[in-house]
Amino acid sequence: MRKVVGYFEGTDSTLLTDLVCDGFDTVPISNGFDNHGMHVRIINNENRVDALIGYVHKVYAAEDGVASGGVTYQDIFHVVSTFSIPLLLEVEDALQEKARALFTDVPDVVEFVDPKQMFPKIKSILKDN
Repeated sequence: MRKVVGYFEGTDSTLLTDLVCDGFDTVPISNGFDNHGMHVRIINNENRVDALIGYVHKVYAAEDGVASGGVTYQDIFHVVSTFSIPLLLEVEDALQEKARALFTDVPDVVEFVDPKQMFPKIKSILKDN
C-alpha cells in the first residue's frame, strides 16, 4: 500500500510531483480557512495520512486572528500528536529559530525543514514508517 502525504494549500507542486513519481500518494488538507481538501480536524485512524507537510503560515495564526471555533495551530498539533503523524513545516534554515518561537509546546512530531531538504526528509520519514 502506498504511503499518503497530506499537504496544505500552496505546497510546492514540484515537491508533490516528486513524491508521486517516487511512489507516494498526496491528498490536500484544509487548515479550516482555505477549504482546500479534507479538513485537518477530521483526520482520524480511518483516514489518517502518513505525513503532513506545509508552510509555517498555513498552521500559524495570531490568537486574535482566529475566529471562534476556527482552527488553531494547537488544534493541528493535537491531531498530529494524537495520531503520531509527522508534520514537516517548510522554512529556510535561517528562519527556523524564529519560526519555532511563534509556537508554544511544539510536539516531537513537528519538524522545521529547509526547502532544499524537504524531499529527502519526507522520503526518509516515509521509508522508515
